[in-house]
Amino acid sequence: PELTYAWIFNEYPTFVHQDSRRFVSQETGNLYIAKVEASDVGNYTCVVTNTVTNSRVLGPPTPLILRNDGVMGEYEPKIEVQFPETVPSAKGTTVKLECFALGK
Repeated sequence: PELTYAWIFNEYPTFVHQDSRRFVSQETGNLYIAKVEASDVGNYTCVVTNTVTNSRVLGPPTPLILRNDGVMGEYEPKIEVQFPETVPSAKGTTVKLECFALGK
């Protein structure tokens, strides 16, 4: 891909590492965090790298705060799927499809 995405947590060089709760979509650049914890609170800055020119652009910091009232926004469950009709791949290669379930 010509563009790659990463997220800085609070200050450079602390990047968000993908794990069972954190995921950075290389399709959209979106950062997903499941089951937000107090340790996730801080500022997140998106870093977009053009691999052809080896140049980088940083977005503005986006604060993540934890609500103390215990209220989660009420919204309908929604499944976000952006699969193409077909996904050509060579035998033996890994294909990764992104699917996210949102809501309560």
